Amino acid sequence: MGYPQQDPYQQQPPVPYSPGPAYPAPMYPGPVIVNPQVPASGMATASMVLGILGVLGGWCLLGIPCIIAVVCGHIALTQTKDGSKSGRGQAVAGLIMGYLVVGPAIALFFLVVVGGIAGSVDPSVNPTP
Repeated sequence: MGYPQQDPYQQQPPVPYSPGPAYPAPMYPGPVIVNPQVPASGMATASMVLGILGVLGGWCLLGIPCIIAVVCGHIALTQTKDGSKSGRGQAVAGLIMGYLVVGPAIALFFLVVVGGIAGSVDPSVNPTP
């Protein structure tokens, strides 16, 4: 017994629409943490804050915040060098702002000191009463 012959060009009855098999949503792992949050360096934050304070009022405060900002900035650069602490940008910002005021302050200090020494050594300079 044979199978009935079907005409290959014969119209097939329409197939009811089915959305297909229901696939489960793909399973994605959680967010991949490439660089976990490392603690910030307190010295870097102090350097930046003191640098801002020194730029805003450094001459009124005798440049002391800027000197401390430079010292803290160099300590913070050492702390952040190996990546165990973050805040390298803050340390650099504190150093730049600190040196911005400390540099001219040191130059002015040496100018006054050298001028004072030169004035005291040169006997031809006599103040008039």
